[in-house]
Amino acid sequence: MAQFIKIYEENPNPKEIKRVVDVLRKGGLVIYPTDTVYGLGCDITHNRALEKIARIKGIKLAKANWSFVCADLSNLSDYVRQIDTATFKILKRALPGPYTFILPGNNNLPKAFKRKKTVGIRVPDNAIAKALVEELGNPIVSTSIYDEDELLEYTTDPELIFEKWQNLIDVVIDGGYGDNIASTVIDLSEDEPLVIREGKGAIDVF
Repeated sequence: MAQFIKIYEENPNPKEIKRVVDVLRKGGLVIYPTDTVYGLGCDITHNRALEKIARIKGIKLAKANWSFVCADLSNLSDYVRQIDTATFKILKRALPGPYTFILPGNNNLPKAFKRKKTVGIRVPDNAIAKALVEELGNPIVSTSIYDEDELLEYTTDPELIFEKWQNLIDVVIDGGYGDNIASTVIDLSEDEPLVIREGKGAIDVF
């Protein structure tokens, strides 16, 4: 059964953050808060954990379009081809924030994503997510958790999330109520920004 760990966003307890990151390093799966909806994530370098998430989501790992959740833009060159100044300015203006940006991937992508031409990059404006990635030292691969109830597409109550997911994963972080609006997805891999999904992030800034 999963651990249920309370962490306060205003001041994430370093001991609890380390406890969660130890689980991620061992290939565990974690549900954690972001600035939009709760996400299901694992260590980007842990192939078996990635496969586990793919099984849970009922998809082939090679076809998964998941986000790389970063603490800031300093990780970008690890996985993204060199981007121009205009693109970087957009990222600087919007992040951290409720956006997923699709960018051209480079040759350093983990084995599971080698065939992908693009990657989705997230830098959530959430202290818990940021602290997890900083402690881990590399991005968390993340996917949103859907709720079958069509009226509430994303589960927002951590206790209900725990009830539903406790036998599938290793940790659920209670970081308070989540949002039920997903991130805005913008494709920056071509010449012009293209809005793929309008979510919480405003699109009039592009």
